[in-house]
Amino acid sequence: MASAFTHAFAAFAIGKSTLKKYSTKIAVLGMICAIFPDVDVLSFHYGIPYGSFWGHRGFIHSILFALLFSLIITSLFFRSEKTFSKTWFTLLTFFFIATVSHGVLDALTNGGLGVAFFSPFDNTRYFFPWHPVQVSPVNVHSFFSEWGIRVLKSEIIYIWIPSILLMMASLLIRKSGK
Repeated sequence: MASAFTHAFAAFAIGKSTLKKYSTKIAVLGMICAIFPDVDVLSFHYGIPYGSFWGHRGFIHSILFALLFSLIITSLFFRSEKTFSKTWFTLLTFFFIATVSHGVLDALTNGGLGVAFFSPFDNTRYFFPWHPVQVSPVNVHSFFSEWGIRVLKSEIIYIWIPSILLMMASLLIRKSGK
């Protein structure tokens, strides 16, 4: 998996680059959406096999889960928005992309069993053909080690810098359109 910091930063960059109205509430919820799929690491503590439906990078990393979770987030935290309105769909789309970005980033890592993008319909685990991101350790203690430094270096190069460039390009495009 990519680190929680990087999942959150990617969601922040996506929101900052694409949404006209990007409040703190939306930013925080987007970051939660991007980090949440890793709640499935708890499966290790309950003896659930890694490669199973409920295992790490299983259903909770899927596209369907991202859709369901974004529906829940939008419905719970934006009750004042009329369902199916343009604003409601914009929020739903952002939270969906933020959540699904988790699996996308994990599929770019060099470790694990892959991501079950199409679960529950197909539990095959997938990686992208190119996986330049060093897989992050699951436990916090290991993150603060040489391994964690290698993870952060690869994430800065392959995720943070492109995300910053995306935000800068978006800002320039918006300023030129005024």
